[in-house]
Amino acid sequence: MEEKKLDLNTIIGFALIFGLLFWIMYQNQPTAPEASTKPKTEQAPTKALPATTAAATTAADSSAYSQKFGVFGNSAALAQQNAKKEVQLDNEVLSLKIALKGGQVTEATLKNYERFKKGSGELVRLIQNNNANFNTKLITSDNKIINTADLYFEPQLLKSGDNQILSLKANTANGGFLEYRYSLKPKDYLVGFDLVSQGLTSVLSPKQAVELEWNLKTFRNEKSVSYENRYAEIYYQYEDDKTSYVGQGNDATENPESVKFVAFKQHFFSSILLTDKPFAKADLLSNNLVKDEEVDTLFTKDFKAKIALKAQAGEINQNMHWYFGPTDYKLLKTYERDLEYIVPLGWGIFGWINRYFFIPAYDILSGFLAQGWAIILFTILIKLVLSPITYKSFLSQAKMKVLRPDIAELNEKFKKDPMKRQQETMKLYSKAGVNPMAGCIPALLQMPIFYALFQFFPAELALRQQGFLWANDLSSFDAVIQLPFYIPLYGNHISLFPILASIAIFFYMKMTTGDQAMQQPQQEGMPDMAKIMKIMIYISPVMMLIFFNNYASGLSLYYFVSNVLTIGIMLVIKNYIVDNDKIHAQIQENKQREPKQQSKFQRKLQEMMEAAEAEKAKKKK
Repeated sequence: MEEKKLDLNTIIGFALIFGLLFWIMYQNQPTAPEASTKPKTEQAPTKALPATTAAATTAADSSAYSQKFGVFGNSAALAQQNAKKEVQLDNEVLSLKIALKGGQVTEATLKNYERFKKGSGELVRLIQNNNANFNTKLITSDNKIINTADLYFEPQLLKSGDNQILSLKANTANGGFLEYRYSLKPKDYLVGFDLVSQGLTSVLSPKQAVELEWNLKTFRNEKSVSYENRYAEIYYQYEDDKTSYVGQGNDATENPESVKFVAFKQHFFSSILLTDKPFAKADLLSNNLVKDEEVDTLFTKDFKAKIALKAQAGEINQNMHWYFGPTDYKLLKTYERDLEYIVPLGWGIFGWINRYFFIPAYDILSGFLAQGWAIILFTILIKLVLSPITYKSFLSQAKMKVLRPDIAELNEKFKKDPMKRQQETMKLYSKAGVNPMAGCIPALLQMPIFYALFQFFPAELALRQQGFLWANDLSSFDAVIQLPFYIPLYGNHISLFPILASIAIFFYMKMTTGDQAMQQPQQEGMPDMAKIMKIMIYISPVMMLIFFNNYASGLSLYYFVSNVLTIGIMLVIKNYIVDNDKIHAQIQENKQREPKQQSKFQRKLQEMMEAAEAEKAKKKK
């Protein structure tokens, strides 16, 4: 093995290192004359700087701040001692902490709502621990950018009757100011917020708009992060009182103009910025922060808004409001600012049914009943209203069942002529006075109601943290067994109400779907609907079980009760109201009469079939 030797470069390196260490040690030791002559009193810390030194330091600070903040530099230097101070505004339902640095809300606490579950002792805080940022971006006439989030405001807390008013001013060297004015009423979630300037005409650039920047990372507040995240959106109102939303996913953006409010909506809580005079434009951005539903997540969404303000004669005068509170349809409607439209009740007829029927009806029931019993009675009322439609649907199925032997005879007779078979089948329906579509129409009429209810229950704040039977929160899943592993799409728990609802759906489909498929004649070249329906009888309950395992237990309770009631109503109709022998006799009597005049649909269908048959005959020739 070759012996390692120290080369010249290594020796020089060691020499430099030892020389550097010796120099450092020498510099840290006082010289002998200094150590012997220094008075002991000078070793104690100085209590105060001489007047000339303090003045020089203040002047230096002021100069540094002036370079950074321009005309606001003097105010910033004088108020820097308030950098970490906050002013608190409180009423019976809301508590706000507002920092003197930046003049923005650093904590917004809802006093009547708890996170995750009732009795947790942890109140819902929409803002805390720097999850939010609010800034007014000013551009001066010399193109300097001043961010109010860096300025120090001087506070003045006032009272006007029962209202609390906090005035925060960032003063300028020439006697002007920029003011944030907050006002809080008793028992109210709506906070007045005015942005006013004075003496900034010669300061602000007339060519550049003032821009508000508002960012919020929304805290998770509910038991199911995936369910909560599904309803976290940015809503906004723009132009002619149109309300819309940005959408889910990452980098979802919208750029509306003439904006009246921007709402950072969570599932059951919202932070909203409203304005009396519409914002010129808003750039909105939403990002999803829930990357993995298996992982315990602190935040759900990251919302950002950049809002352009129009200055008037070089001054700012924007009257606005903050709303920090529950996303409650009834409460939001009382403000008469269209805020209730951020509650996702469905579009078109679905939202109309919810607003004018379901919400008022449910409010009456839940006013004197516990939420679980209110859902059950609510379901019973809906079923009673829909029972005539259910009766017509079942009656149509009974008529089709009576006609089945005749349809089977036609199928056999015209086995080799599908077109003729279809024509004769339609004639049979016409003679018997049976409409094959009569069973489908009632189901279609019920679809808007079912979809409206699907939107209603997840949006109903009254269900939050309200228990029923084994469910301790009707707005979330009712886990009875916690699994030690995670099943994709299903979750890591077993909810009982979805199981009951799936069983009820299975028996309902067993009673109805199979019979409907069996009544329809098999068409040549078409899939066998009877086989498909038999498969759907088993697939649909499983899909229901998987899909609703993480949904609100109140919604699963509704579907369970609804299907049980439907089964009961159909058994009553079948055994006590509909007489199959009587229906059969009536159909046989109808067949002896002249065929009823065909409907427009039947005539059109008949004409199409005849034209197709004629074309087929022409091709054969």
